[in-house]
Amino acid sequence: MSIAFLLATLVVVATPGTGVVYTLSAALSRGRRTGVVAAFGCTLAVIPHLVAAGTGLAALLHASPTAFEVLRYAGVGYLLYLARVTARDRAGFTPADSPAERPAYRVIGSAVLVNLLNPKPTLFFVAFLPQFVPAGAPDGTARMLLHGVVFMLVTFVVFAAYGLSAAAVRDRVLARPRLTDWLRRVFAGSFVVLGVSLLFAER
Repeated sequence: MSIAFLLATLVVVATPGTGVVYTLSAALSRGRRTGVVAAFGCTLAVIPHLVAAGTGLAALLHASPTAFEVLRYAGVGYLLYLARVTARDRAGFTPADSPAERPAYRVIGSAVLVNLLNPKPTLFFVAFLPQFVPAGAPDGTARMLLHGVVFMLVTFVVFAAYGLSAAAVRDRVLARPRLTDWLRRVFAGSFVVLGVSLLFAER
């Protein structure tokens, strides 16, 4: 496995997007455990994209404007829904000693949907992974799988780091109601911006 792949993966994963914003929001609003669970959920969401890229479903998305648009609009709708929930979730941004944690399955479910309803990662993997696996290689499938697993590991480590960093300053943030309200609006606005970006993004 090349250094170029690892560096490219790190840059792609660390660049803020829907998964990073969701993980940061989860960690700040609910704490360290929820942040790590959100990172795990975002990592799980990589699997369907890798499967789609490996089985040709990504090519179908690329060739079918209707399928792509349906998935895109579903993703936009869900991001706008998250923006609304975040903007109204005053109870979520509460002191660390309050019983505000969400069930893990709900955090994971939301994290998976955030990334699953975005068709761009699937098309990205079609262009990204093949660059590091020679065409026609006899062990091509195994190598694609290995690269995919490494991509997932890097995703979890980076996202968990984001979550833990946010959770580390949670008490100081939540001790300032004005700052808490401002951050809540920032996260809600970020989901709106990401939704609009997805809406107008070219295939």
